[in-house]
Amino acid sequence: MSQDNIFREVDEELRSERMRTLWRRFGPYVIGAAVAVVLVVAINEGWNWWRNSTAAQASSEYYAALKLADGGDLAGAQAELAKIETQGGGYATLAKFKQAALLAKDGKSAEAVAAYDALAASESNVRLRELALVLAGGILVDSGSLNDVQARVGSLNTPDSPLRNSAREAIGLAQYKAGDLAGAKATFETIMADPIAPRDLQSRTQIYIDQLVAEGAVPPAAVAADTPAPAADAAPAAAPAEDAAAAPAADAANPLANSSSMMQMMAPAAQAPAEQPAEPAATEPATTPAQAPATAN
Repeated sequence: MSQDNIFREVDEELRSERMRTLWRRFGPYVIGAAVAVVLVVAINEGWNWWRNSTAAQASSEYYAALKLADGGDLAGAQAELAKIETQGGGYATLAKFKQAALLAKDGKSAEAVAAYDALAASESNVRLRELALVLAGGILVDSGSLNDVQARVGSLNTPDSPLRNSAREAIGLAQYKAGDLAGAKATFETIMADPIAPRDLQSRTQIYIDQLVAEGAVPPAAVAADTPAPAADAAPAAAPAEDAAAAPAADAANPLANSSSMMQMMAPAAQAPAEQPAEPAATEPATTPAQAPATAN
């Protein structure tokens, strides 16, 4: 038993010596790793706290700028947005878009388009770049030319672009403004044929198409098919009352006619009843009660 105790003590001493040797060799690394983990956790928590606090402050400033804009103080709103832009982060991008929108609201179309162009050139997010181009194209529908609109949103008019229908709307409106009614109608019809086009956009597009059809933007073959053939024994000149009766029938056959045309065509019908009683009074002889017995005798 005594020898076993001696061997056990020697083994324990050897194990202790090995542990001390290992600690002297790897202890600093273990301590350094533990300190590094603590520092990483502390830095991460500090960064999250700073980012959240900055985002909260930027959010408050952004909504304050929106309130100023809603109240009509566009200059004050622009100043607040400029402060947010210098802070960076997601609200800085929102501030840039809002600045451009306020420029457009203030009637500074050229400056608003330039701001959107700058966003499209500087943003790393592809979708944000496309959104800036669509917004610039929407402003240029009124203040620019068809070529200006095409230069911004023409590349988005593709089947795989998420903003293709917004781009098509801007292109179609620019074509209508340029006088290309057939081209505008074809562009709007591509929106109606897209199954994922938003419902409100399709409703708005249908109004555009109805207006174009009312202005004559239909193929000649369709016009010939919809127009009834004239009767062989038709009178060369029709009375105002007959025109008034034919006009509502033609409008009923074409539900896409605009309201102004319908009102103009219905105007003679309102005057016809006032003219008809005058004709019998002028052509038929007057008969008095005194003449009736004389004829009987």
